[in-house]
Amino acid sequence: MALLVIASCQLMVVLDITIVNIALPDIQRSLDFSTTSLAWVVNAYTLTFGGLLLLGGRVGDILGRRRVFIFGVLLFVLASLLGGLAQNEAQLLAARALQGVGGAIASPTALSLVSTTFQEGPERNRAFGVFAAVSAGGGAIGLLAGGILVEYLNWRWVLFVNVPIGLLIAVATPRYIKESERHPGHFDILGALTSTVGMVLLVYGFIRAAQEGWRDTLTIASFVAAVVVLAVFILVERRSRQPITPLHMFADRNRAGTYGIMLCLAAAIFGMFFFLTLFVQNVLGFSPLAAGFAFLPVSAVIAVGAGLASRFLPTYGPKPFMVVGAILAAGGLSWLTLTDVDSTYAGSVLGPMLVFSLGMGMEFVSLTLMALSNVSPLETGAASGLLNATQQVGGSLGLSILVTMYGTASRNEAEKQIPDFLAQATPVERLNFRRTGQLPAPWSDEVLTAGVSAAFVMAAIFTVLAALIAIIVIQVRPSDLERLKGGTVPGGG
Repeated sequence: MALLVIASCQLMVVLDITIVNIALPDIQRSLDFSTTSLAWVVNAYTLTFGGLLLLGGRVGDILGRRRVFIFGVLLFVLASLLGGLAQNEAQLLAARALQGVGGAIASPTALSLVSTTFQEGPERNRAFGVFAAVSAGGGAIGLLAGGILVEYLNWRWVLFVNVPIGLLIAVATPRYIKESERHPGHFDILGALTSTVGMVLLVYGFIRAAQEGWRDTLTIASFVAAVVVLAVFILVERRSRQPITPLHMFADRNRAGTYGIMLCLAAAIFGMFFFLTLFVQNVLGFSPLAAGFAFLPVSAVIAVGAGLASRFLPTYGPKPFMVVGAILAAGGLSWLTLTDVDSTYAGSVLGPMLVFSLGMGMEFVSLTLMALSNVSPLETGAASGLLNATQQVGGSLGLSILVTMYGTASRNEAEKQIPDFLAQATPVERLNFRRTGQLPAPWSDEVLTAGVSAAFVMAAIFTVLAALIAIIVIQVRPSDLERLKGGTVPGGG
């Protein structure tokens, strides 16, 4: 029951990254978002989530993980309610950012509770397997749930649905989860703020570049400011007695490699869900419900990959699964670059999506175990927060880079399509084009497909980089295998 409560919270938090994706076309029409600014509906959540995860992990260590867990869940519930009631773009983005704060408090304490609730060895391996499968598969489940809610209710219910689920989790937690020991310490507020602001500026720079180009003054200023603020963040962390990001954790070769791999893979998986959702609805013509079902196989195959990794990790260690998983993900994304306006779901989308998902299932279990290997109980929250932070920050940064690729490629394709459109358009269509600047179908399908294909090229590059890190950096020691089997290791964490 404790694992059910913890996993349910993680599912709710992870699900909310993608459940909104399926509703993006409806949100765009309802609140007048532009296509590129639509990425902020995802990034407003993931940036605050990723930027404050490290602080959330530390808060749980100091104040007690169960207490902090419940507070984070309730804050998430409040933000979801406000988001569902939003009447304009600003209100929705503010609510999504507040959701990210709640998720940042609840999620790292959830992972820490797995470490403190289950004994090291096979029992904890199985618990991590469930947790990792939920973390990886929650994205696909979110798309299905979003499709059902948008189809039969409206887009607001993709946010309202969190309210009853979150309240049930908050009520059940005191019954099934014990409070953890509180450790003295202080909160690194300045570190949390500088890391979050720096990443927001960096992501804004990429999205601004997609809209206005790389020579735009505000684009350049955003990148410069991001570098300055992130440099301040590193200085703050180096001088802090209890930094939000213990930099010594990066001294461990395997842990540093694990964070690098997670950063790259998160960029790929966020991009895949975002752009495939737009493609199947806007080009293939799927309804929100059909689009949700289209992604259902992703969840099943991720669970298969996670199960295989969890079962054979004690025998082979995590490195083979990290390498093979990244190669499978790269193969699936490379396959998706071949999509065009004549593509079909069965012929061009399903196959590469399943290959990608099998690889990601293998990856998430391996990365979770490696990141928390040899971590002292005092730093479990910080280590789990850092892993989650790299996932969310990697996803936000990666999505912004992919949006930039999409924007450049789609603008170039639009320039090619405009003459053909003007030659065939009726006077009314020409008038609408001059007024909105948007091409109608089928020309708009060509534009979107060209942009999506370019984004998948960049996503494939991210996964190739993850495979190279796994091959070159990760080294599995005999003590690691012994720990995974549940044996005792002198001086082990």
